[in-house]
Amino acid sequence: MSELESSPSSDATGRETWLDVARSASRGGRSDDREGSTGLRRELLVFEIDASDYAIPVERVREIVRLRPLTRLPHTPDWLLGVVTLRGEVVEVVDLRIRLGVESIEPARSSRIVVLHGDGDRVTGVLVDAVTEVARVPEESIVPAQELEVSSVVEMFERGEGFVSILDADRVLGFSDA
Repeated sequence: MSELESSPSSDATGRETWLDVARSASRGGRSDDREGSTGLRRELLVFEIDASDYAIPVERVREIVRLRPLTRLPHTPDWLLGVVTLRGEVVEVVDLRIRLGVESIEPARSSRIVVLHGDGDRVTGVLVDAVTEVARVPEESIVPAQELEVSSVVEMFERGEGFVSILDADRVLGFSDA
């Protein structure tokens, strides 16, 4: 998937392009409502970790950047990969695989750092295997997650043959006591 699509329509899979998302945001979040539903929709950034789909609400996402050299920090937990500088700002980068209990691997070409808004002015990056789409999901399609080993998964929605797990970013990043 390219960082910015040039076509204003959905791609061959029916997913919205980044340009569509930007245009929708400039209209104040109003969508074209292609499915005909009049209910509320949640916009979620969908990404992959270990061939599984996860999502975070787009309002938590500040930006998505390609992987860049990290500066490792001494005496930090294994899930804290290090820091990067983004336009003069130092941003911690968390290995989301480790935070979710999945074995860490060497980042691939498709790996991205998703920079999330945290408490106050705090921002933190999470390393994901790949960013796949921004999904607009009808509110009634989102269901609470069952008691899972991964306490960071709070909700889910069905897509195709499987489910996408919606993460609580504060729990993933350790900002809450959960």
